[in-house]
Amino acid sequence: MDESQSLEVLSDVLTQISANPYDLTLHARHIQLASVSGMDDQLNAARQMLTGFWPAGDEVWLPMIEARMQKGMDILDDVLEILALFQTAEEDYLSIPLLQKHVEFLIDRHAHFNLSNPPPEDIGDAFSAEWTRTMISSLVEKGSGHLTKSHLLWDAHFKWELEQLENAQYEERLKLILDIEDMLLARLKQPHSSHEQTFQSYSTFTTNYKPADAYEKLLVSASKTRVAAVKAYERRERNESYLVQSNYSPEAYGLYINYERRAKRIDFLILSTLYERAISDTAKRRFEGVENAETQLRLFWSGYCDILRTNGGDFEQQRRAYQRAVRSVPGSGAIWAAYLRFLERTESDVDVLLQTASETYDKALSSGLVQKDVEETVPLVLSRAGLVKRTIMTNNEGAEGGVEMLFKVLEDGIAIVRTASRQGDPRYRLEKYLADIYVNLADSPDLASTVWQTTAKHQRSSYLAWISYAETLIKQGKYDEARDVYKDVVSKNLDWPEAIFDAWVAFEHLYGSLEDLQGCLDRVEQVQTQVNLRRAKEAEKAVYQASQAALPVVATSFLTTEAQQAANVQMDASTFSDPSAIEVDRLAPTSSKKRKSEESGAPSEASKKAKIDNSSSLKRDRENSTVFVANLPTTVTEHDLITMFKDCGAIREIKITEMSNSHVGTVEFSERESVAAALTKDKKRISGQEISVHLAWQSTLYATNFPEKADDGFIRQLFGKFGVIFDVRWPSKKFKATRRFCYIQFTSPDAAQAALSLHEKELEPGLPISVFISNPGRKKERTDAGANDREVYVAGLSKFATKNDLEKLFKMYGFVKEVRMIVDDAGRSKGFAFVEFDSESSAQKALQANNHDLKNRRIAVTLADTRVRARYDEETASGLGRQADIRSRSVRIKGLPLATQEGLLQQVLEKVVTVKRLEVFHDSGEANVELESTADAGRLLLLPKPLQLGGQVLSISEELPEGPSKRVSAPPPKTGGSGMFVPRAAASRPRAGLGSMKKVMQKSARNSTNDVPGTPSAGKGQNDFRKLLG
Repeated sequence: MDESQSLEVLSDVLTQISANPYDLTLHARHIQLASVSGMDDQLNAARQMLTGFWPAGDEVWLPMIEARMQKGMDILDDVLEILALFQTAEEDYLSIPLLQKHVEFLIDRHAHFNLSNPPPEDIGDAFSAEWTRTMISSLVEKGSGHLTKSHLLWDAHFKWELEQLENAQYEERLKLILDIEDMLLARLKQPHSSHEQTFQSYSTFTTNYKPADAYEKLLVSASKTRVAAVKAYERRERNESYLVQSNYSPEAYGLYINYERRAKRIDFLILSTLYERAISDTAKRRFEGVENAETQLRLFWSGYCDILRTNGGDFEQQRRAYQRAVRSVPGSGAIWAAYLRFLERTESDVDVLLQTASETYDKALSSGLVQKDVEETVPLVLSRAGLVKRTIMTNNEGAEGGVEMLFKVLEDGIAIVRTASRQGDPRYRLEKYLADIYVNLADSPDLASTVWQTTAKHQRSSYLAWISYAETLIKQGKYDEARDVYKDVVSKNLDWPEAIFDAWVAFEHLYGSLEDLQGCLDRVEQVQTQVNLRRAKEAEKAVYQASQAALPVVATSFLTTEAQQAANVQMDASTFSDPSAIEVDRLAPTSSKKRKSEESGAPSEASKKAKIDNSSSLKRDRENSTVFVANLPTTVTEHDLITMFKDCGAIREIKITEMSNSHVGTVEFSERESVAAALTKDKKRISGQEISVHLAWQSTLYATNFPEKADDGFIRQLFGKFGVIFDVRWPSKKFKATRRFCYIQFTSPDAAQAALSLHEKELEPGLPISVFISNPGRKKERTDAGANDREVYVAGLSKFATKNDLEKLFKMYGFVKEVRMIVDDAGRSKGFAFVEFDSESSAQKALQANNHDLKNRRIAVTLADTRVRARYDEETASGLGRQADIRSRSVRIKGLPLATQEGLLQQVLEKVVTVKRLEVFHDSGEANVELESTADAGRLLLLPKPLQLGGQVLSISEELPEGPSKRVSAPPPKTGGSGMFVPRAAASRPRAGLGSMKKVMQKSARNSTNDVPGTPSAGKGQNDFRKLLG
C-alpha cells in the first residue's frame, strides 16, 4: 500500500469514527493503520483520539508519554505537562509499568532540579526531597496490592531512599534511618513475592545502620513480623501461577477473585488490586479484539464496585470507581444503573440529585451503546425511574412535574426497548412498572389497560402480554372485555397456550356463569386438541430428521464379517482397546447363523443378556434427555434458554459454555420424551440470532484402536480439521490399564459425520482406528467390574515356569489377552500369576486347568479378585513393608487445573515415567501417583523442566497425605496362618494337589480353611504346604 492509498484508508476510518466515536474497533484500526504508515504524528494523533472517548492501557499511554518526553522536559512547564499526562493515564487502568515509569521520571527530575544552579524561581516545593518522597510513596501505595510486581515500585523507592541517606547530614540522617527502618518493617508485613529479598535488605540495612549488639534481636523480631505475610502469599501462589500460565485470562482472574471473596476475612487491599489487575488485562484483550472480553470486563467492574460498596470503600473512592467504570464500559446499563443508585445514596440535596441524575442518564444514552441491548437498557431505565419515583414519594413538592418526568422516562424506555429488539423485553419489566405507576400513583387504570393492550398487539404471540392485559381489565371490573380478550387470543399461535387456557378457565370459575364456564371448557378442549396435533406433527418430523442424522455416513468398506470382527478382538494386548466401554452405531454384520437364530425365535445367551441389560432403567437418562444448543449469541442467559424450551417439558439442568469463538449450551430435561419437542426449536432465534438444536450424542464420536502413544493433543489435531471440538473425554485407567478409547464431542453433528471418514484409517501399519457415532441407545454400562470374571489366578507355580508356558497352557481355553507373572529380581517366578481372557466363558473353561501338572508342580487355578490383585500382585523387593514400599515410589502432585481428567494427567506423566496407579482429588486440585519404581519417583522429582497440564505448572513432591490409603495398605487376608496367598473367590474351590471335587458350602475365608480337607494347620508355613503337593 503506497502513501496515497494509506492516506485514503486513514481518511475513511476517520470518517467512520466521526460517525461512531464509541466504536472501539475503529479506533484500534485507526492506530494500526497509522502505525503501518510510519507517520509518527498520525500515530500519536490516533492514540490521543482514542483517549478522548475511551480509557486506554499502558500500550497506548506509554508511547504517548515517551513521545512527549522526547520533545523536552528540562523546563518546569514541560515537566508539569508530563506529570498531567501521567495522572490522566493512571486514572484509566492500573499499570505497574506506567507507575514504574512515573517513579523513574520523578527520581530523574528530582536529581535534575537539585543540580540546577540556580533552580527555577517558580518551582516552589516541587521536586524537593520531601515532595518527591510523598509523590513516590503515593505511587508505590497504588501498586502495593500487586503481589508479584509491587516490588518493582518499592525497590526503586528503597534505592532512592538509601541514596538520600548517604547524602544526608547528621540530624537528617538519624531521622532517615528510622524512616527507612519503618519502611522496611511495613513492607515485611505486606504479602509479596520477593519476601526473601526484602528480608535480606532489612538484614543488610540493620548491619550497616543499627548497633551490632541489636542485630540478632532485630532480625528475630522482623522474622516473626513477616510470618503472616509470607503465609498469605503462599496461600495465593497457586492462583498467581495459574494467572501466568493462562496468560492472565479472565477465567483465571475469575477463579482468583472467587477465592479471595470466599475468605473468612477479606483482604480488601489485595482483592481491590486484583479487580484492578483483572480489569486492566481484560481491557487489553478487548482492545485486541478478543471475543467476550467486553462481557468479562463488565462483570469485573460490577464486582469491583460492589466490593467497594460493601467492604469499606469511602464515598469518594466509590465515586471515582463508578466514573471510571462507565467510561470503560459505556454500553453496560447495569453499571450506569448502579452509578445512579450511588448518586441517590450520597446526594442529600434533591434538586442537585435530580439534575445530576438527569445529566448522568443522558450521558449514558449519548453513546448509543446501551440502546443496542434490551438487557442493558431495562436496568438503566428502571434505575432512573426508581430514583424519580422515590424522590416524588419522599418530597411532595414538585410532585406533578416529577410524575410527568417519570411517565416520560418509562414511555421513552419502552420505545427504546422495542427499537432495540423486535421481540422487546420478554419479561415486560418496564410495561409492568408503568402500568403500576398509572394505577397506584396517577390513579389512571384506563392508562394501565392501554399499556397492556398496546403491548399485546405488539407481541401477538406472547401469553404473558395477553394475560397481563386481561388481568388489568379484571381488576377494573371489566369482565366482559376480559372475556372477549380470552376468546380472541385462545386460538392464536402463542408461545405457551396452556397458560392462556388455565387463566381463562380460572377467570370463568370466578366471574362467569355456568354457560360461560362450559363454553370456555369446550373451546379450550378443542384448541388443546389442535395444539397437540400440531406438536405431534412437529415432533414426528423432528424424530425423523434425528433418525436420519444418526445414520453413520460410512463407506461400504465399513462392512465387516464375523471373522474380521473376531480378528479385531484377538489383537495383541499392547494394542487392545476396551470393547466393553460402549456399543456404538455401526452397520450390523451379515451373519447367516445370527439371521437363522432370529428367524427361529430361539433366544440365544447373548440376546437373553441384552434383555436383562435393557430392563434396568437409569434414574437419570442424561444422554437421551439432553439436547445440544449451538450458535448461541454472546449475551445469552439461562433465562433465554428456559423461555425457548419451557413448553417442551420439565427442564432439569441448563449449562452454557463459552467457546473461543461462540457460545454453546446443553439443556437436560427430566423426561426423554421432551427431547422430540425440543428438537423443533432448531433454526429458531434468540436475540435475533439463529440457533442450532440437536441431540447431544449426535455430535459425539467414540474412537478406539488408535496408537498407544496418542494423547489429547494428537486426538484434537486429528479430529480438529473436521470442525470445532467441544470436548474430549478420556477414560480413567485407575481400574484397568489397557483402556484406550475416548469420546470426541463436536459442536455440530455435521462435523461428527465428516469425521467418520477416519474410520479404519491406518494411523500406524496394521492399526486401523475405529470411529463411530456414540449412540447412547446402544451403550453398555461403563464399568470394569466384569473383568473379575475374565481373569484367573494361578498359584503353586514352579520357579522355572515362564509366561510362554502359561500362554501355551491357557490358549487352548480361549484367546489370552494378557499374562502377568510376578517375578523376582532374577526374572524367575515367585509362584503365582494372573491370566486375563477376552471373555468370561474362556475364563470359566480355564478353571479346568486346576491341578494341572506344570514343570513338576500342580497348579491351582481360580477366578481372580481384582481387589486382592491390586494389593498383592507384587511383593516388595526393597525389603520394606508394603505400605512403606508404595510410599517410596509415590509422589504427590499439586496445582492441577480445575476438573482435571485422570486420563489426561496420566498422559503427561507417562511421557517421563511409568505410572502404576493414579487418583485425582478434584476438591483440592491434587493427585496421588504410584509409580513403577523408586527410580521413577526420583526422576519425576528431579526433572530439570517442570511439567505442565492445561497451561499450568505442576508441583511435584514426595509428601503424601497423612494416613495410609485403604487401597494399598490393607493387611492380607488370613488363610489359617499359611503364607500362601489365596484369593477370596478360592475359598470354596478345591486346592491344588488335593484331587477332591467335592462341593463345599461357601464360608468366610477365616473358617473355610478348617472345612476343606488338606488345609495346612495354622502353625505350618508355605514350605509345608508345598510338601503336601508332592
